[in-house]
Amino acid sequence: MSVSAAFFLQAQDISVIRNSIDVYSNTPMVGSSKFNAMVGSNGALGGDGTSLMTNPAGIGVAIAGDISGTLSITNNKNTASLAGSSVNYNINKVNIGNVNGVATFQLMTETPWKFINVAANISTTSIEDYIESPGNSDVSIAKNLVDQDGNNVVGNMSYLGHAYNRYGTQTKFNVGVGANYNNALYFGASLNMHGVDMEQYDSAVFGLDLDNSVTTFDKQYTPYSEKSSGVSGTLGVIGKVSNQLRLGASIETPTWWSIDRAYRDYYDGGDGIYYDNFVEDRTFRSPMKATLSGAFVPNKNFAINVDYTLGLTKPRYKVQGDAETELNSFFSDNYKNLSEIKVGAEYRIKALRLRGGYSYASSPFDTMTVSAFSNAGSVGNNNYSNFILGDRNTIGAGIGYDFGKFYIDAAYQNITSEYKNPFLAGYEFDNYNTGYYSGDFDVTSPNSVVSDVKNVRNNFFLTVGWKF
Repeated sequence: MSVSAAFFLQAQDISVIRNSIDVYSNTPMVGSSKFNAMVGSNGALGGDGTSLMTNPAGIGVAIAGDISGTLSITNNKNTASLAGSSVNYNINKVNIGNVNGVATFQLMTETPWKFINVAANISTTSIEDYIESPGNSDVSIAKNLVDQDGNNVVGNMSYLGHAYNRYGTQTKFNVGVGANYNNALYFGASLNMHGVDMEQYDSAVFGLDLDNSVTTFDKQYTPYSEKSSGVSGTLGVIGKVSNQLRLGASIETPTWWSIDRAYRDYYDGGDGIYYDNFVEDRTFRSPMKATLSGAFVPNKNFAINVDYTLGLTKPRYKVQGDAETELNSFFSDNYKNLSEIKVGAEYRIKALRLRGGYSYASSPFDTMTVSAFSNAGSVGNNNYSNFILGDRNTIGAGIGYDFGKFYIDAAYQNITSEYKNPFLAGYEFDNYNTGYYSGDFDVTSPNSVVSDVKNVRNNFFLTVGWKF
C-alpha cells in the first residue's frame, strides 16, 4: 500500500484526489440558519425543507407551509507551514446560500394518512480554496538541463514556494415528498441534482543556481477546468417510539457524476516547452451513505437530535484509461469510509429560539507512507496521518425570533481542520512526464514536499422565513 501511494503521488495530480472527495463526494450542507446552528443535525426532527439534506421523511413531519431564504457570509482561512515559516490567506464570500420551502396538504379522510407534503431545497456554496506553502531553499533537486543549443548543463534547482488554487461553485437541488401516517410514522423520498463549476491551478517556484534566476512552473495537466452534473436519490423514515423519543434512518444512493474536463498538456518542442489544450469526459460515482438519527423532545420548549452518517461504498471512476485505473486502485487501498456524528439542540423561550450544535467528521484517508523531503532537505519515507484531507470539527450557535407568520434567524459556524499537504512529486518515463513546466525546461522529482495546513472557516448566516 505504501508503494502504491508513493507511485500514485508521482503519477497523478494530487488535486484530483482532493477534489474527488472534498467536492464530488461531499455535497453542500448549507441550510437555513436553524439548520446551520444545529450543524445539520435534524434527521429525526424534520419539519421544513432542509430535511431533504438529511432525511426526507422530515418533510412528512411538517403541519404548516414554510419558505425561507438564507444569506451566507463565509470566511475561509488557510495557514500553511513549512520549515519554520507560515503563509496565511483569507477568502471572503457573500451569497444566497440556501432557499427552501415545504407545502403541506392535509388529507381529510378516515384513513390513518394525515398529510402528504412536498418540498424543495437549493444549497449553494463556494468551493474556492487557496493554499500557499512557504519555500525551503534547503530542498534542492539536481537536474540535467538542456539549453536551446542541445548542450547538457548540470544545475541545482531549489524549491522556493508552492500554490494550490481552486475557484468554483457547487450546488445541490433537492425535490421530495413526505407522508404522515397516523402521526407516528413518517416516510419520505427525494431526488437530488448536483452541479459543480470549477477551475484548478497548481504551480511551484524554483531557483536555479547557475544564474540565480527564479521561475514559476505549472504542473502537468494544469490548469484545468471542470463542469459537472450529478444525480442521486434518498429514502427515509422517522418513527415515534413515544411522545418524547423519535428514531430516524435514511439512505442516499451514490451520486453519479458526468464530468467535462479541459486541461493543458505540456511538452518539449525542442527549443522550449510548449503546450496544447485538450478536453475529455469522465464518469465518477461517489460513495453511498446511510444516516441513523435519534431525537429527544421532552416538551415543546426543548429538542435535541443526534445523527450518525456512515459511508457504505468507496468512490470510483469509470475506467477509460490508466489514469482512472490508478485512481480506483488508490481509493481501494487508502480511502476509508466516511464517518460523521452531529449533535444539535434547540431551546425555546416563548418566541425566542436558542440553538447550538457540534459535528465531527473523520479523515477520509488511512495513514500513508510516502517518500518526502525533510526540512533539512534530506529524503526518506515518512508516515502521515490526516494526509491530503483531515478530521473536521464544526461548532454551531444561533438565535431566532418567531413573529407568528414571519421569523428571523441568525447562526454562526466555526469549522476547523488540520492536514498534511503533499505536492511537487512527479515522474518521467519515456515521453510521459508529470512534473512542473516553464518556458525553458521542466522539473521532475520522485519525492514530495509536505506542508502542514490549518484550515479555519468562520461562517455567518441570516434567514428570513414565512409560514403559511
